[in-house]
Amino acid sequence: MTSSTATEARAITHAAHADVAAFLTRYTDALDDGRVDEWADFFTDDGNYQITTRENEEAGYPVGIIYCEGRGMLLDRIKALKVANIYESHVYCHINGQPTVLGETGGLFTVRSNFVVYRTMYDGRVELFATGKYLDVIRHDEAGLRFKERRAIVDSRRIDTLLVFPI
Repeated sequence: MTSSTATEARAITHAAHADVAAFLTRYTDALDDGRVDEWADFFTDDGNYQITTRENEEAGYPVGIIYCEGRGMLLDRIKALKVANIYESHVYCHINGQPTVLGETGGLFTVRSNFVVYRTMYDGRVELFATGKYLDVIRHDEAGLRFKERRAIVDSRRIDTLLVFPI
């Protein structure tokens, strides 16, 4: 690889990293600001979303606490949040770690990032809700960046029954 080719590769990687980081921030901003109607738009039509535990991940279990396969299931999750589910009012605040772009093939970025989610209840109580990592496959096409797959792997196997919103 020539010096100019190596410089171009670093520039592409840097630009891709900046785009991915901005995309991930927009995603958590939408959730933290209560814009759940936008959630499905962050995914491809055949995109998958899963929340699982570190324990299940390490054991190779395909079990998820939440699993949505495709746009229809994502939209159903949003509808349930707004119409069917009854839960105590609360908001999230995500703290995202810097994403690591692990690879890129054919317009698909493989990305890992860590997260911390705080939850504030309607009465003002604040608590550490979840910590863990995201393992993402992000498609870059004419529509921009969207999740082909988003897996939130939470560190604790103890899951609060108030896991209502995506994390």
